[in-house]
Amino acid sequence: MLNLKQSVKEDNSSRRDWLKTSALAGAALLAGNSLQAASAEPMPAPVARRIPLAVSTYSYWHFQKEKYPVEKVIEDAARMGFDGVEILHRQMDNETIPYMNKLKRLAFDNGLSLPMLSIHQSFVQPKAEDRKKDVEHTIRCINLATQMGIPCVRMNTGSWRTKPRDAAYYKDGQEPPIEGYTDKDAIKWCIDSYGECLVAAEKAGVILAIENHWGLSSNIDYLLEIYKPLSSSPAMGMNVDTGNFVGDPYPQFERLAPYATIVQAKTYYGGGHYYDLNLDYKKIAAILRKANFKGYVSLEMEGKEDASTAVPKSLKLFREVFS
Repeated sequence: MLNLKQSVKEDNSSRRDWLKTSALAGAALLAGNSLQAASAEPMPAPVARRIPLAVSTYSYWHFQKEKYPVEKVIEDAARMGFDGVEILHRQMDNETIPYMNKLKRLAFDNGLSLPMLSIHQSFVQPKAEDRKKDVEHTIRCINLATQMGIPCVRMNTGSWRTKPRDAAYYKDGQEPPIEGYTDKDAIKWCIDSYGECLVAAEKAGVILAIENHWGLSSNIDYLLEIYKPLSSSPAMGMNVDTGNFVGDPYPQFERLAPYATIVQAKTYYGGGHYYDLNLDYKKIAAILRKANFKGYVSLEMEGKEDASTAVPKSLKLFREVFS
């Protein structure tokens, strides 16, 4: 009787072992076949991603008396095939919620993004109360950007305003500090003021993109001296403007390209309103590719030619070099 039970027990054990072994062998066979099939299929070639192109509303309005409507820029941009519209804060009709919602809806209905709100502020001001006003202005603009679904705000350093904005200034960018102060003072003011603004920007999920926008930032070393201590903040970014360099632009552009969050690209059809440059955009595009830049390039057409013809020319050029 004991021998019979033992025999049955051994048979059951053998059957379980056989089933286990068969299952493992089958799984291995299936896995091998799957791997063999996968390895036989050619891997798809990597697709070169096209850099998205936006147009600044400033391209249609160079601070003339009568503002060019932001709504019309959005409609024109959609018709021409831009990917987005950068809004110049000073060009907005007002700051009411219905107006901002109207712009956001119009962009959405036309399949466009609103990548950046460009504002004006200056932290190169000796009086703490004056800097505080521009910090408050920046925080207000962060809230405007949030309302419109805009992820980035263009920022300046500011300038001493000790020299007129004439051809000589745009050529050499030299601007002496106010008597009794130094550029080092201004750098500290910028770092401290940006730090205050970044608290609000981080909370809102909005990037503050510092730009090489004349003034203190004409000196690229100064610009990086401000940017780098703040770059650990997830809300700190950089907007690199192709037309705002003193001297040879390309080595300076190459220095800033690795930090670029967004790029403003200027054209000057009909001659520039303030100064004129003949920029090599094939070289600029090559620098951006080398830096692995994938963000927006936003057109700032700053020439005297009518935007209705100069903007399409600019878009054609950018599609050729940035695609």
